[in-house]
Amino acid sequence: MRNKTFPSQIYTKVFGLLAIIFLVFPPFFVPSRSVRAEPDAIQTPVLKWQRGGCYSSWCETGWYSSPAVADLDGDGQVEVVGSGYSIVSLNGSNGALEWRLYSGHDRSYTGSSSVGRTWPGIVIADVDGDQQLEIVTAHSGGYVSVYNASGYFEPGWPKQPVSNELRGLSVYDLDQDGTLEILVTAARGSQTNSWVYEHNGALRAGWPQLNNDSGYAWGVYNANASIRDLDGDNLAEIVVPSDVHYINAYEANGSQIPANPMYAGKGWGKVGVWESPEIELRGWGECDGNRVESFRTNFANGASLIVDVDRNGTQEVVVSGNVYYCIDGYPSQYTGIYIFNPDRSRFNQSGFNWTNAPTDTGLPISEDYNVIESAQPNPAAADLDGDGRLEILFPSYDGKVHAFWLDKSEHGGWPFSARQPGEGYNSFASEPVVADLDNNGQAEVIFTTWTQKSSSQTGKLYILSSQGAILQAVSLPAAVGGGWNGGLPAPTLANLDSDADLEIVINTSASGLIAYDLPGTANARILWGTGRGSFLRSGSILTGSLAASTWSVTPPTPQSGDLLHFTITLRSAHPDLFSASATETIPPGLSFAGNLSASSGTVSQAGGTVSWKGFVSSSSPVTIRFDALSTNPDPSPQVISYPALFEDGFGNQFTRQITVILNGTSIFLPVVAR
Repeated sequence: MRNKTFPSQIYTKVFGLLAIIFLVFPPFFVPSRSVRAEPDAIQTPVLKWQRGGCYSSWCETGWYSSPAVADLDGDGQVEVVGSGYSIVSLNGSNGALEWRLYSGHDRSYTGSSSVGRTWPGIVIADVDGDQQLEIVTAHSGGYVSVYNASGYFEPGWPKQPVSNELRGLSVYDLDQDGTLEILVTAARGSQTNSWVYEHNGALRAGWPQLNNDSGYAWGVYNANASIRDLDGDNLAEIVVPSDVHYINAYEANGSQIPANPMYAGKGWGKVGVWESPEIELRGWGECDGNRVESFRTNFANGASLIVDVDRNGTQEVVVSGNVYYCIDGYPSQYTGIYIFNPDRSRFNQSGFNWTNAPTDTGLPISEDYNVIESAQPNPAAADLDGDGRLEILFPSYDGKVHAFWLDKSEHGGWPFSARQPGEGYNSFASEPVVADLDNNGQAEVIFTTWTQKSSSQTGKLYILSSQGAILQAVSLPAAVGGGWNGGLPAPTLANLDSDADLEIVINTSASGLIAYDLPGTANARILWGTGRGSFLRSGSILTGSLAASTWSVTPPTPQSGDLLHFTITLRSAHPDLFSASATETIPPGLSFAGNLSASSGTVSQAGGTVSWKGFVSSSSPVTIRFDALSTNPDPSPQVISYPALFEDGFGNQFTRQITVILNGTSIFLPVVAR
């Protein structure tokens, strides 16, 4: 067939010699750190509301469960979900109760009994990939539940793997199929201590563990587990320390991960942890009172992380544990902190040698929860000083919060004592959270404390500098009904209301859930924002992905005096982003013309810069719109570029750019078809 030419009404604007032009440049990703020249002062936290979830005259005891924050019902107002025994959803702006349910039940239950307390942090995520958020909780009595956003059971839930208390809860997409798996661990006298469920409540093949002789395990008495792709195979691995001096590490199918060949063919779970790496390599110690032969580490309360400490692209396993003499009485000596490679060998990379871990970090003040509730050594990992590497922070039974750099030393004012001079009573500290509140390149460390039970005193909310100096110390509200008070779990950083500043939510022991405003934090970068690092409670750093976000304009070929309509669409894969932001500065030749809106979050315009901050769910995008007027009087053709900057809340920035041809010339082109 001969070629045929057809007339067309298609036209294209041209500039200079250009006949056809791409109006949207391909997006690109720029990881960077925003640093201000001068630091801002960290302002005093202001109590926003308290007694959230309390009854008229009393409050449930709060334990180690870190609260979660999300806009559950999509109305633009975030909710706070927390639990001591019952589970409550509160209006984030004022703390008012929206609904309450009893653990192990859902909102259809009309009784008044609660199954038990809540130890692990509340999970909020799109578990089943239906583009709706779910709530996941675990409790004493052995119940694990998945609820919809209104507090009713999802199909297939709840489950009760055992009758013992579930103290560990994490969710993660183990196999990259778009749905999340749910891991729970139990405080029980058995080596079978870990269960993995599919999103629909089915027990995953290969679980529970440990149910064979591939390792040694016992009860898990804290939120110890961590989940992430450890070895780069695109499947997540699971690390579970427990009440022995061994750490088990599993593939997604439940098989034990092999240890380095130097351990003679053993898996992770059969290589004991000793203070001495030589004894560890030998595989046994004499336990004869000689320190080299007798110092080993128990992980009953020892929590793990999977993080890239030196930022070289390879994940490491960080674990805290109780170093003790393996002699009569097993006396505790100090909280040990270890870094392991994916093959269980000790970390020795990038000029930092952790073959011999830090020792003698501090003797216990108390290990009797009848005197003071136990300090749980949950580690957090964040770049405190902006050098590109992670520091490791953890509270300890020595009454201090520690911060180790990779050189194995504590810099500046670290460790920080939770008991201040002259107080006359002991205090312990929570797992810390970390954020660069004033966005000056140096992170702040935030935690709460609680007091000795005989003290009738309350703990504090602390904000410390990256070097461990006190920036703010605020007394928490008094216990409802008297007695001691404080905050045992990690606090949670989030934006609860319509302003641009962050708030901090605390699950207290005796005054319910409380919230503080953090003035001057509109540009904060959250580095470790809640218990175990995220609302997945995975003990790993989840970097957001705004790579699918778009930035568009119509018309793309305006004339002087035309009105341009801009649209930003923010999209995130897992995880949900709880502190994302977007900024677009209108270039010369255009002026802001109103119609500013956002489907959620907080959006504003000042001096020609449009700014948005808020929550980006993995289940639904955020749309931001505004108009600008072309005011350039020059009638000649011009190319104008419009960059937009998106940040995921973890310090990663993404740039999108569009280009328009202003005052171009119209021509008609033929369409040629075969």
